[in-house]
Amino acid sequence: MNIDLPGGAYTLREPVTWTPVECPATSRVVYAAAHVVADPLGDNTPGSPAAVDWEATLRFRRHLWSHGLRVADAMDTAQRNMGLDWAATRELIGRSAAEARAFGDPAELLACGAGTDHAPDAADLDAITAAYAEQLETVQSTGAGVIIMASRQLARVAAGPEDYHQVYGRLFGLAERPVILHWLGEMFDPQLAGYWGSRDVPAATEAFLELIHAHAPMVDGVKVSLLDEQHEVGLRAALPAGVRLYTGDDFNYPSLIKSGSHALLGIFDAIAPAAAAALRVLDAAEAAPDEAGRDRLLAAYDEILAPTVPLSRKIFESPTYNYKTGIVFLAWLNGHQDAFAMVNGAQSARSLTHLAEVFRLADRAGLLADQELAVHRMKALLAVHGQ
Repeated sequence: MNIDLPGGAYTLREPVTWTPVECPATSRVVYAAAHVVADPLGDNTPGSPAAVDWEATLRFRRHLWSHGLRVADAMDTAQRNMGLDWAATRELIGRSAAEARAFGDPAELLACGAGTDHAPDAADLDAITAAYAEQLETVQSTGAGVIIMASRQLARVAAGPEDYHQVYGRLFGLAERPVILHWLGEMFDPQLAGYWGSRDVPAATEAFLELIHAHAPMVDGVKVSLLDEQHEVGLRAALPAGVRLYTGDDFNYPSLIKSGSHALLGIFDAIAPAAAAALRVLDAAEAAPDEAGRDRLLAAYDEILAPTVPLSRKIFESPTYNYKTGIVFLAWLNGHQDAFAMVNGAQSARSLTHLAEVFRLADRAGLLADQELAVHRMKALLAVHGQ
C-alpha cells in the first residue's frame, strides 16, 4: 500500500497484529498517561472551556487497560495547564475512576494528577497548599491513586527548597495512601524551571531526595521527566528502599525500564500494544532459568521497542510540550476517535510535515492498527492542507 506524503511517496510495511493481554506486567509497574478526546462539535477554540467527548475518552482508557497497562489520568498528556480546565478535569477523574471499577480496583488501575491549576492566583504557601488539598481530596474520594503534580504556582512563589518541603510535608499528612511525586522538567513546561528550589539539577535533586527520605512511607514512587538517562539512573539508586522510580523519559525508556525503572509515560498512550508485548517479554526474561534464555528474551524486548524510539523522539521533539498533538493524531489514525481535534485547538501545534513523519514512523513500528483506515485519514488531512 502506497501513499504520497510531503517529502515523497511512502510504501507501508507489512501490518503487525498485536494481541491484547489484559493481565499487567509482573516485573514492572507501568502507567500509560492518557489523553482526552475533544468533542469535535464543541467550542474548543483556544481559551474556551474544554468540551470533551466522554464516550471516546473512556473507551480509550478501556483500550489501555485491555493491554494490561495502568492509566495515569488528568496529567500533562491530558492537557493539564494546556486547555483542560478544572471543571473538565474533575469530571474526568470521576468518570475514569468509575470506569476502572469495571476492570478492578481503581487504586490499582488508575492514578490521577492533583495540582493547583484551578488556583492560578495563589500567592502564598498557604493558598497553594489549600489548592493542592482540594484536588487531593477530589482524587482520593474516587478511590484512585494520587499523583502530586508539579505546581506552577509553587514554582513561582517558593523562595527555596524549604518552601517545597513545607507544602509537600503538609500534603503527605492529608494523603490516605502513598502517593507518586511528579518532577516535570522545564522542556515539558517552562514555568516549572527551578523546581525543588534550584535551577541547578544536582542541587534540586538533593532537595528532592531529602524530601523523599523524610517521608518515604508515604511515597509510592517518583515520576521523573527530565530526559536525562544518566541522571535518572543515579536518582533511582539514591531512593529509599520501596520507593519506585517511574521513568517519564520518552527518549530513553527501553533501556531505563530494562535496567530497573518502572514507567509512567505519555508515549505509552500511542504505543500501548508494543509496550505491553515488550513488558511480557521482559517478565519472561527476568524469570528465565539461565543466562542464555535471559539474553535471548532481552534481545526480543529490544527488537520490539527499538522501532518505537524514533517515533517517540519525533513526537516529543522541541518544543516538547506540544507532544500531545502527535499522541492525539495517532489515536485518530488508529480509529480510537472520530476526529483529529483537541481541546484548546491544540491540533494546530504541529506542522503537516511533522505529522507526516509521525505517520511514517508509526507504520515502521507496526503501530497503525488498520492501515487502510490510517491511509484514508492521512489522505483526508493532506487534502485539507491542499495536498
